[in-house]
Amino acid sequence: MNNEQLKKLWKKTWYFIWDDDSIYSWLVNVVLAFVLIKFIVYPVLGLLLQTNYPIVAVVSSSMEHDEDFDGWWQSRALCGEQLCSQSEFYALFGITKEKFFEYRYKNGFNRGDIMILYGSKPDDLEQGDVLVFKAARPDPIIHRIVQKTYTNEGYVVQTKGDHNAKSINTPDLNEITITEKQLIGKAIVRIPYLGYVKIWFVELANFLLGRPSLQ
Repeated sequence: MNNEQLKKLWKKTWYFIWDDDSIYSWLVNVVLAFVLIKFIVYPVLGLLLQTNYPIVAVVSSSMEHDEDFDGWWQSRALCGEQLCSQSEFYALFGITKEKFFEYRYKNGFNRGDIMILYGSKPDDLEQGDVLVFKAARPDPIIHRIVQKTYTNEGYVVQTKGDHNAKSINTPDLNEITITEKQLIGKAIVRIPYLGYVKIWFVELANFLLGRPSLQ
């Protein structure tokens, strides 16, 4: 193939990718975008932000506030097995209303949001930070730190979803004793609702495969 033929092929390819309105061109663009994000943008962001998961989509409603801050602060929670308010739950960890109001994302965030993470060392994590960590579930968990303690085996963190009544302790999610090896990073930037692109694709796949919904 000579230079002239190469130029013609390049022009046709360029037109097909950027100017053609066919369904095939659209599919190629989707594939190219996926490859670019997956193998170039995502790894570069991970390197800069010091985490293997620089971007996560919020796939549950566990950090949502159904009311304004004051209404949420007095909404129902569980202190042990006793009914209490969110304010009473957080008081168990020395968190006052004034202190919570200074936290990042004090009004929570929504299912479908995108969160950009920074890989933080356990020493740098503080009460009130929004933490992403691994559990025995397909997707990472993103909840707020209510307590950090130091043990002989390193730091142990406890979290709670703002919307939840208490910290969860089940076989697939124990957020009372989160170890250092489970930590992924803390949320530093929120992009509202952009994560619904992922949620829609996952929900469609779950529906086709007969799996439970992400809700």
